[in-house]
Amino acid sequence: MSTNYRSVNFKKLLDKLQQESWQLELIISGFAIYGLFAAYEPIELKVAAGTVAGTDEFGLFWAVILICCQIFTFNLVVHVLLRGLWIGAIGLRYVSGDINYSTLNYSEKFTSYLKRKVGSFDQYIANLETYCSIIFAVSFLMIFYVIGFFSVIFSLILITQSFELLIFLPKWVIRIIILALVIPFLFSSIVVFIDFLGQGILKKKKWISTIYFPIYWVFSKLTLSFLYRPLAYNFLDNKLGKRLSFILLPIYILIAIITSLNYQNSNYLISTNDSSEYQIISDHYDNLSTDEDKFISIASIPSKIIKTKYLPIFLLYNKEMEDFIFDKNNTLKPEEDKRGIKSSLTVDFKKGLDDASGKKNAMNLKGYLETVNEIYLLKIDSKKYVSDFIISSNAKERIGFETYLNIKNLSEGKHILTITGPTKENKMDPKSKTKEEVLVTIPFWYFPENRTSSINQHNGVLQDTSTTN
Repeated sequence: MSTNYRSVNFKKLLDKLQQESWQLELIISGFAIYGLFAAYEPIELKVAAGTVAGTDEFGLFWAVILICCQIFTFNLVVHVLLRGLWIGAIGLRYVSGDINYSTLNYSEKFTSYLKRKVGSFDQYIANLETYCSIIFAVSFLMIFYVIGFFSVIFSLILITQSFELLIFLPKWVIRIIILALVIPFLFSSIVVFIDFLGQGILKKKKWISTIYFPIYWVFSKLTLSFLYRPLAYNFLDNKLGKRLSFILLPIYILIAIITSLNYQNSNYLISTNDSSEYQIISDHYDNLSTDEDKFISIASIPSKIIKTKYLPIFLLYNKEMEDFIFDKNNTLKPEEDKRGIKSSLTVDFKKGLDDASGKKNAMNLKGYLETVNEIYLLKIDSKKYVSDFIISSNAKERIGFETYLNIKNLSEGKHILTITGPTKENKMDPKSKTKEEVLVTIPFWYFPENRTSSINQHNGVLQDTSTTN
């Protein structure tokens, strides 16, 4: 097959494919919708797992994938519905032909109005064909737009995080570098976004376009626009495409608002993500978090009702927890921070070659756990308990720390477990000051079972003798 786009044969091939493209559109849309629906729940679980584990990098990555899936699914479902309507209209035209207004026997006023507004049936079919083709193409274009938008966000995060490597410089020098890089980057991002919303408004005036061109060139690389630029400009030179581009963003926003709505039926019985002595949430109980889409947050105990004389507690590890440990015990801070994204193909050649290093790591791990037990305090009601956390993982393979409290002297009934530890004053700013506060409050009921049963058989009848302490 010739790929010379100037040749007559290639143009004929494109015209033929253009006429038969609806079949490919339906096949691709059908398979894509099926795959997207199948992938939606696993991706949603990845987002939730990344958020709970504190791995913001992975959580943000999967969140972008989830947004792309939602946009793609919505556009393709609309495309399939319109394409089905188009096929139905063609079938009706085969049976009934064009609209014959005279057979309707309407008054002259309605007949002239319908001819003007409705027009011919063939025009209706042609409009449906146009809408279907544009929506199918824009489905892919919107995905590229989302990827381009978040690639700029990732670039900004990368720039800001790179300043941590300049800790050897004075603070005033770092501030000047930040002002010299971040502010122009933000300003340029806003300018590019204005040009995007204005559909190339900054490219039209000669002197403005001359100034704007270097910014456009840089951001065309950051947003990967070279992958979809022909598709975007071919879309914008069509009047219907321009109208659709103005309509789609408000539609997406409206759908997001509608899906976020919920009905609140009480002024006080309001479900929140924070447990207290007055409210229970399932995230803090292992037996209520067994579903695949349920994750514990901060800490958990086995159940709301504790029947044993001991209370198992699992404290979930998160990324900032290790920073608090290093702040408390500077000797534990390694020369090289190994946290972050690692490849499973990486080989540590130093591992196992130095026995002294292995002993040092064991001693550091002991000090690490001692620091954990020192900075995280456990209380049941008003009584403090000495914790003995060790490294563990729960049933969903979330890593953390586990300990057991002796509660045999607790009275029966309701009790409140609280875990106090360090947190940031401003949770949005990782460099803000640290303060001590109650991290989690978990209510539970203690009803111990200490039953000794003996089953006696007397005259063929089973009798159960039991005592309860």
